[in-house]
Amino acid sequence: MRILLLSNYANGIYLFRKELIEAFRDDGHEVTISVPPDENCEKLRGLGFKVVETDLNRHGMNPVADFKLFLSYLGLIKRTKAQVVLTYTVKPNIYGGLAARVMRVPYICNITGLGKAIEKGGVLSRVLILMYRVATSRAQKVFFQNEKNRDVCQKRGVAKKNADLLPGSGVNLTEHPKRDYPDEQSGIRILAVLRIMRDKGVGELLDAAKRISGKYENVHFELVGEYEEDERDNFEPRIKELEDRGILKYYGHIDNVEEVMSKSHIIAHPSYHEGMSNVLLEAAACGRPILASDVSGCREAVIEGKSGFLFEPESADALADAVERILTLSPDERRMMGEAGHEYIKEHFDRQIIIDKYRQELTTEL
Repeated sequence: MRILLLSNYANGIYLFRKELIEAFRDDGHEVTISVPPDENCEKLRGLGFKVVETDLNRHGMNPVADFKLFLSYLGLIKRTKAQVVLTYTVKPNIYGGLAARVMRVPYICNITGLGKAIEKGGVLSRVLILMYRVATSRAQKVFFQNEKNRDVCQKRGVAKKNADLLPGSGVNLTEHPKRDYPDEQSGIRILAVLRIMRDKGVGELLDAAKRISGKYENVHFELVGEYEEDERDNFEPRIKELEDRGILKYYGHIDNVEEVMSKSHIIAHPSYHEGMSNVLLEAAACGRPILASDVSGCREAVIEGKSGFLFEPESADALADAVERILTLSPDERRMMGEAGHEYIKEHFDRQIIIDKYRQELTTEL
């Protein structure tokens, strides 16, 4: 079968859906991947997949550019003679779904998150919901990554008859095994893995790091992630200031996050909204206690009080309070929290669950 996969970021496919597309290939399917051009495209080509670089701006709505994207998807479906189209993230879901519908090709959408534009309401929210309603109405399946996103969409007429739930993108438990909890004699390392942008809670993280570092000399903050270019000016000076003061270590973008995560003691994730946080799934799989925003897509990865603590989103004080709460525990109690999280993830979020769901759709319905 010829499968066309549409997404907005090559590295997201490589990190979180590599096993899925490899399973498709192992099953004898031919996979073509459409993503915007960047250096991460070579990772997918290195796995042996055909990559078509497609212009796509992940942010904002530009009618001219978005119509061009829709036309490019029409042409791509025709050129590849796709027999099924798989879409991920907002614009591929909408414009790729519409293109597949027009071309009468079966398609499966994956709504990885709704984002502020939909969740906060208003004119833009109504427009996006209308577009989602049309784009997904003929989809064979619309996968959601948490119940709240599904319920919000279905109440507004999206995917009322063709929805299903996935446990996020799942975790490859071979690549993310449980690691021994590190010794705390040289200090406690709190790691955040975030795209550097407002909606990921980076501002709250930096403010909380200042507060905690003023009270606890043995607590060290670390940050992994690349800048969203339109927000670099907002955060780069603040991050550099904390680096210069010895409060924060900033790694930038790294491919092997697991190596840094395994040396950390606590993972903090102050995101405002998620479909399902891959960072939290990987952190728990690694055996690390979690501090996470109490929002859909984060809370599902945490057993409150047992594998970590939840805190109010968009609040540096709430994050700092959660840090202080976990610091009151003994090292052994923090280690046991991480072990509880690992067992929970192993039971409910193995990536093989996602592979099996997609295989079922390809073999039983198309």
